[in-house]
Amino acid sequence: MVSRRARRRRIPLAQGADVVARDNGRWTVAGAGEDTWVVRRRKTRAEREQSGTDATSVRLGDSGAQLLLDPAALRDERKLQLAAAEYLCHQHVAAMLEFYDVNCVFDVGANAGQYARRLRRHGYTGRIVSFEPTAGTFAKLQKAAADDPDWWVYHYGLGREDTASTIHTGWNSMNSVLPPSDYGKDRYLRFAKSETEEIQIRRLDGMMEKALDGITDPRPFLKMDTQGYDLEVFAGAGERVGEFVGLQSEVAVLRLYEGSPGMSEAIAAYEAGGFGITGMYPVTREANTGRVIEFDCVMMRADAAPATD
Repeated sequence: MVSRRARRRRIPLAQGADVVARDNGRWTVAGAGEDTWVVRRRKTRAEREQSGTDATSVRLGDSGAQLLLDPAALRDERKLQLAAAEYLCHQHVAAMLEFYDVNCVFDVGANAGQYARRLRRHGYTGRIVSFEPTAGTFAKLQKAAADDPDWWVYHYGLGREDTASTIHTGWNSMNSVLPPSDYGKDRYLRFAKSETEEIQIRRLDGMMEKALDGITDPRPFLKMDTQGYDLEVFAGAGERVGEFVGLQSEVAVLRLYEGSPGMSEAIAAYEAGGFGITGMYPVTREANTGRVIEFDCVMMRADAAPATD
C-alpha cells in the first residue's frame, strides 16, 4: 500500500496478517472465524467507553457461521433476542420459499411493504400480492411497489366475507379491525386514543384467480399480519386453502385485541388445514417478566414438499 496521507500504524492480526490504519486508537479488530477478522472504526471516546472491550465472536454450532457480539448489545438481552429472532424468521421463510418452489406470496396486512422488500433482499424473485386496507398506508405501499412489475398491490383487507368494515387507526403499524383488549390497553399507551376508517374487505378465495393469473403450476404461500384478524383471513380462503404450500401467521400468547384467537386456537385451525410448524419466533416480549406476547409462526404443508433423493 502506498499512501501520501498522514502517518500510518500497523495493527497485527496474526502471523503474516496486519491492518494498516491512520489512527490505531480509533480501530478495533475482532476475529470472526479462521483467517477472518472484522475491523471497526469507533468515532468517539464515548462510544469506546460505552462498549468497554472489543467485540467477541461466537461460533454457531457446526454451521460455519460466526456471530459477532458487541458488549454494549449484550447488556439488553431482550432487544438482542428479538432482533436475532426477526432475522432468523426472515431467513427461514426465504429458505422455505426456495425449498417448496413458492412462486406467489400473498402478503396480507402489507403495511408499507416492509415484508415484501425483505423477501426481495433475501433473494425471492417470484410474484408478491400485497393487501393493505388503510388509505394512507396503501399510498406508501403503492409507491414501494411501483418499480417492481411482479409485486401487485390491492387496496383491500381480507376476511371471512366480502363486506365494508371499520378499522382502528392511529396506532402506528398496529391498525386493527378489532378493538384493544384490557391487556393491550395496559401495555400500549397508543391504544388510549384511536381514529377509525371505513375499509373494504374481500374473501381470499375470491382474489386468488386474479392474483395467480399467468403463473404455471401455482405454489402460493400465505403471510398474515393483521393484528388479531389472521384466522378471519384464513377462513376466507375456504376450500382453496389446500392450494397453499405454506403460511406465516402472528399468533398471540397474550391477547392485545378483544376477540382475537389465542395461540393454541390459531395453530389448531392451521393444523386442521394440513399445515405443520417449521419455525416459531418471538415478536414481542414483556420487559418486566420476559413472557412472550406474540410469535411469528411459520408452517408448511408436508405433502407439498418436493421429492428428494
